[in-house]
Amino acid sequence: MSAPSLDEIVRMLRAAGCVFAEIEARLLVDAFGVNALETAVAQRVDGMPLEQLLGWAEFAGLRVSVAPGVFVPRRRTELLVHAAVDAEPSVVLDICCGSGAVAAAIAHERPGVALHASDIAPAAVRCARRNLEPVDGHVYEGDMYSALPPHLRGTVDVVVANAPYVPTDAIGSMPSEARDHEPRNALDGGIDGLDLQRRVADGAREWLAPAGRIVVETSVRQAQDTAALVEAAGFDAEIVRSEELDGTAVVGRSRRG
Repeated sequence: MSAPSLDEIVRMLRAAGCVFAEIEARLLVDAFGVNALETAVAQRVDGMPLEQLLGWAEFAGLRVSVAPGVFVPRRRTELLVHAAVDAEPSVVLDICCGSGAVAAAIAHERPGVALHASDIAPAAVRCARRNLEPVDGHVYEGDMYSALPPHLRGTVDVVVANAPYVPTDAIGSMPSEARDHEPRNALDGGIDGLDLQRRVADGAREWLAPAGRIVVETSVRQAQDTAALVEAAGFDAEIVRSEELDGTAVVGRSRRG
């Protein structure tokens, strides 16, 4: 059986609700040979994220490696990169790093920065290593700070985190691409969506240098609550927002600096 034509793929993707069907069709045709194309299109129609099929995602002007079972970086998360780079850091720690896209983008904007990242998911760690080892980044597998080498304590200029912040009861209303094809532990933030953010904020001070910062992605609805937990962890918190990126974050500055 011959592979579907470009026009046929566009029609199938459009019927499945893909907004950018023409662009996606061309990417799939370019990425897959005749024998694999039909299967790839069927997977995309079934809701698998395009980035997981292609093996890469565009993020902050970079092409970063992603894979099935790994959270796909969103454009809104580029706000974390801008907020981290604004601090002119020498040492950056990316907690709950997923693919490592944020750390990789920081390295692109600030060559020579020392990068450290951790994630609890083996698939994410493998992906992050592909993205960060070329820029001399170090990726650790484990639960947040527990995976880090002791010599990092008190040396980090910026802790950056896109920790899961979707409330458990809201997972079911997420788009199928996320709900069915991305790992639950990369989405679920607990009953109020703030469980992982609390752990990030509470653990950060041990690892930060005296004038260090924490940068945490959140949503517009949750921003005040995220700021409050960052304040409770001993930081002066500021909510930052980018309408262009549709991104929201809380920046916490250490009171020790």
